[in-house]
Amino acid sequence: MSYLVLARKYRPKTFSELVGQSHVVQALSNALTQQRLHHAYLFTGTRGVGKTTVSRILAKSLNCERGITAEPCGVCEICLAIDSGRFVDYTELDAASNRGVEEVQQLLEQAVYKPVQGRFKVFMIDEVHMLTNTAFNAMLKTLEEPPEYLKFVLATTDPQKVPVTVLSRCLQFNLRPMAPQTIVEHLSHVLTQEHLNFEPSALTLVSRAAKGSMRDALSLTDQAIAFGGGALVESEVRSMLGNVGQEHVFNLIGALAQGSGEQVIAICNQLQDLGVSAVMALEDMAYALQRMACVQFGANSSGAESMDLGVDPDHDKLQALAHSLPKDETQLLYNICIRGRSEIPLAPDEYSGLMMVLLRLLAFKEPPKESSHESQQEEHLAQAEKKTLTFSATSSNGSTRAPIALGSTSSPPPSVQKASTAQEDSPPWEPTEQSPAEVPPQSKAPSAQGQNLERQAPLAQSNQDHSRVAPEGRQLPIKDMAQRAQSAPSSLTDAPKGVVSVSVRNASQNPDLGASQKRDSLPKVQVTPEGDFWMALVTSLVEEQRVSSLSRELALQSQLIGRDEGAWLLRIERESLSSVNSRERLSQALKAVGHEVVLNFELGQVTDSPALRQAHLALEAQMQAEAKILNDPFVLQLMSQYDAKIIPGSIKSV
Repeated sequence: MSYLVLARKYRPKTFSELVGQSHVVQALSNALTQQRLHHAYLFTGTRGVGKTTVSRILAKSLNCERGITAEPCGVCEICLAIDSGRFVDYTELDAASNRGVEEVQQLLEQAVYKPVQGRFKVFMIDEVHMLTNTAFNAMLKTLEEPPEYLKFVLATTDPQKVPVTVLSRCLQFNLRPMAPQTIVEHLSHVLTQEHLNFEPSALTLVSRAAKGSMRDALSLTDQAIAFGGGALVESEVRSMLGNVGQEHVFNLIGALAQGSGEQVIAICNQLQDLGVSAVMALEDMAYALQRMACVQFGANSSGAESMDLGVDPDHDKLQALAHSLPKDETQLLYNICIRGRSEIPLAPDEYSGLMMVLLRLLAFKEPPKESSHESQQEEHLAQAEKKTLTFSATSSNGSTRAPIALGSTSSPPPSVQKASTAQEDSPPWEPTEQSPAEVPPQSKAPSAQGQNLERQAPLAQSNQDHSRVAPEGRQLPIKDMAQRAQSAPSSLTDAPKGVVSVSVRNASQNPDLGASQKRDSLPKVQVTPEGDFWMALVTSLVEEQRVSSLSRELALQSQLIGRDEGAWLLRIERESLSSVNSRERLSQALKAVGHEVVLNFELGQVTDSPALRQAHLALEAQMQAEAKILNDPFVLQLMSQYDAKIIPGSIKSV
């Protein structure tokens, strides 16, 4: 005799044997006992939770020779026929493969005939959501008013796809996924009946892998029995499922708790050598973190142990890890593991994705908190800074000056005025040589407060000029934002003397304001005479609206390399810019302004185009606007007094 798989051998035959669906059992049992029978039932739920099983038990309860009962005998001819699938008045239709209106009509044609053996005809349609709209419409009338001897039982894993006209005609029962502990208890009973040895921890792994499906759990148990040679051992089941060993999981969490990125990377490499699934590693970590969170909030380890399987063997390790990791970091790491599972397929390989997901916690991990004494000192200093913005300044010869109030007015230091004048007189693309601003050094603060005076730097510290001098040739430099801040825009010429008491912010201190991020990424311009001519010509074409759309983009993005009497050579970086229509329109525009030439194009790196020059001019204007705002006295006062910050991207040049 052929082997019968556990899922079929131990299929429940009565409501009392049905596991994990007490709410459905109670409702159907009471209805059968009180003879309050509906003509149509709809059972919903994920795979392997008992939808077909409940349908067969219901059919036996309606047709058992003992009468309509919630406890069919299971030994009469009708019960045995239904269990073996040969009862003529019980018809199962698989809607996944018979979804058309013809199949439904053939089924409904049998409804006109009374039962042959039993009291009721039972039509069971599995995966009913797969039926077509026409098939649903064909059965609506019969489903609403069937003969008194006909009962409909519908089953589906996706009730949202069932039309509401069908849902309204049925009693709907939702079969829930099984709890892991329920699955463990049932597997323990099955293996005991089969006289097989097993480890409780191995059943726990199977129950978690089943994800609420009892049929999946029994199928995995069959596989584990074959894999282990007739016994279920945790190490072999873990190897079969591709799960990570608990020791690796605990080591990973311990390394994250200690903030050791080297250990995290080393353990990830070990998992890669073992060939463990990265997704399963994150699932195991999430499961361990969930149990740790329960411990942190006062509950015992929430493993899958049952009253017959003893205590959790990992309880002590979970206790130690739960106390080593703060509650908020436990929640953050759990969230990272759950969301990281969906990111693994997007990574170059799954182990690099696993490593980046785990290192993400260390990136968000807060630095160690300071001692209570230092925290109190910093709090006192912060309160003092809010009350006053003045401080004592010491001159270069060591003499102490009185505090400078914000309300007083004075002209800026001569060096700042000189820098501002030089800035106004210099051309936009020429670097300006500036001498460092000569400002008396700030007096030393008390040692207890020295580490917290970063926000009270002098107006202009002695900085070297970092402007990039253009080499001999046609290199176009872009000035640093820090040099712009030292150049003191015009808003500082009327600044009150009290500005000395707050810091001057420049783009190097505010790298997220916008222009400073683009400064290094923007290519330099190699200024050429041909570029000057082409810039002026294209600017006039655009202003006179002689070019537009693609032809304008072609003119702006191209570089004039050479000019002959009847032909010009232009260089572009993308061949897609040079379409036939764009070339013709640009040639016509040039002809209209007196340049009747043939345009030739080549592919190459563009170093002097109108678009590149305009980008540099726009960046220069943006940097000046940011420097002007960052050195505004009122802005400086707000930033120092209230620890205000400028929202990145909020400064726009006009």
